[in-house]
Amino acid sequence: MSEKQVFIFGAGYSGKAFAGANKEKATIFGTTRTPEKVESLKQAGIAPLLFDGALTPEVGEALENTTHLIVSVAPEEAGDPVLNAARLTITAMPALRWIGYLSTVGVYGDYGGGWVDETAACRPVSKRSVMRVDAEQDWLELGREIGKPVAILRLSGIYGPGRNALVNLENGTARRLVKPGQVFNRIHCDDIAGALWHLVDGNTGGIFNITDDEPAPPQDVVTYAASLMGVEPPPEIPFETAQLSPMARSFYGENKRVANTAIKAAGYRFRFPDYRQAFDRMWADGSWRDGEPRSPIKGG
Repeated sequence: MSEKQVFIFGAGYSGKAFAGANKEKATIFGTTRTPEKVESLKQAGIAPLLFDGALTPEVGEALENTTHLIVSVAPEEAGDPVLNAARLTITAMPALRWIGYLSTVGVYGDYGGGWVDETAACRPVSKRSVMRVDAEQDWLELGREIGKPVAILRLSGIYGPGRNALVNLENGTARRLVKPGQVFNRIHCDDIAGALWHLVDGNTGGIFNITDDEPAPPQDVVTYAASLMGVEPPPEIPFETAQLSPMARSFYGENKRVANTAIKAAGYRFRFPDYRQAFDRMWADGSWRDGEPRSPIKGG
């Protein structure tokens, strides 16, 4: 059977980018938790199904013919929701060739600004990252059990159309928080899609950091976006005095530079190796708002 059928548990922002990149290459099913999001999946070329922690007959039927399974659902206290609901079904999937699990570079924890690659020890700090490490291990174990390759994709900060510093500047929510020495990696959704398709096409398993080449201070990204728009960047705010949610503050408690050695070794070439190339493209073609080309806003 050469035809691909892809099933995405949790077809959100990254899943829709994946489907949009190559929807003619495969039949793609994807789940959402709420009926309100069904239409947006259809528009992305995904056959929508509902999944909120319980396996439905419709989901079970789609899994019967699925060759490639992508999981983009956050783990919970009780474990991975997909494995909890569908482990036996997945174990028995007759056509399955490959599993991909979307994780986070948060599993590495804090390295004091040092470099980490896929061989680095996971030292998760936050509870959500601890749960991610457990979920990664559960999926890898399942792969060994059923003799199928499992790819763990550890994603850095995701951005793209509708989700970037240009949008934040336009709607007035952009801030330049400054914490000396702090850097973050990022990844454009098109490169998440590209890396996923690359691994799908090769049925390639392993652990892969899906991240750009240039960890950078977050305030620099806002400044660059403002320069493209021809607007003044917002004033710098010292991290110590910034009003932040506990989750936002926790991100700044981890500082590392993440290398993408393994996915490059597997033959993938990044479309946007750094944020400047991505912002240049989004600004030039007007896709930064929501993917639809529009006229740039006027600075002022």
